[in-house]
Amino acid sequence: MLTDHARLMQFFAAASAVTGRKKLQKMIYILQKCDVPFQEKYQFHFYGPYSEELSLRVEELCNLGFITEEKQTKSSYVQYHYEMTEDGEAFLQQFPASMPDMAEPIAQLKQQSSRFLELVSTILYFEGLPADEVAGKVHAVKPKQNYTNDEINEAFRFIREIRPLQ
Repeated sequence: MLTDHARLMQFFAAASAVTGRKKLQKMIYILQKCDVPFQEKYQFHFYGPYSEELSLRVEELCNLGFITEEKQTKSSYVQYHYEMTEDGEAFLQQFPASMPDMAEPIAQLKQQSSRFLELVSTILYFEGLPADEVAGKVHAVKPKQNYTNDEINEAFRFIREIRPLQ
């Protein structure tokens, strides 16, 4: 149990801050697909791969005071901002987790929009299929997003770019 919490805390230490629950979900999933040893199980959901385990673990870390969750009200929606606390840093010192260096891939992921990370994670979810079938699946399961072929190609390029950074 603590190992999975410590791994997630290593992520927050490397990320320093993450804004958006969806973005957090997608970042962890994409890192997992890049062989970073996160153990959360994912299922396909409204916004692509989603982990109930990750949501519960983040809630536990908030309740323990290891990360803060700040609610930010935007014009038409609410988003959440996460940061590690001093207690979280102390926890990591007590329970260090052996993790690969995630700083560079996390920085790349943070630069992307949640919408783009939703596309990338959806493509990775269907990665066992041939590329042309993956594009068809994306259009089938994400019709409201109206992803263009250029966006899909950019997502494939991004995946090729980020995967060697394991």
